[in-house]
Amino acid sequence: MAKGSSRAGKPRKSDTQSPPKAGTEPASRLIDQRIHDLGGWRGETLARMRALILDADPEMTEEWKWMNPVWSHHGIVCTGEAYTKVVKLTFARGARTPDPKHLFNSSLEGHTRRAIDIHEGEKVDAGAFKALVKAAVAQNAA
Repeated sequence: MAKGSSRAGKPRKSDTQSPPKAGTEPASRLIDQRIHDLGGWRGETLARMRALILDADPEMTEEWKWMNPVWSHHGIVCTGEAYTKVVKLTFARGARTPDPKHLFNSSLEGHTRRAIDIHEGEKVDAGAFKALVKAAVAQNAA
């Protein structure tokens, strides 16, 4: 059997790219690395959403928690997770955050969080998303 292969033909955990680990690296560099490691549409999507988040609130803080990017201002605003078929932005207090453009499309049954799942080829309305980020920051500050 070839090195790095598995009996079932699936890659072993050690063969797949895992998120960078926190250490002495600044969170922004870890997020940069995660975007780079993802590559393709998932990396591009996470990079675009990150830019919109930072543009929406210049006082936003980037953090690295739970092996994922986290954006905070007066508390956690949202996390950015990448899965095989979706980039997910989970808003910590999304259930209480006004969403007039109905961007939330995942985790709708919860009483606290709400998420936006972005599939390959989908685009999120930039203006509506930035308004949602601003509303989440205001919700945190209340």
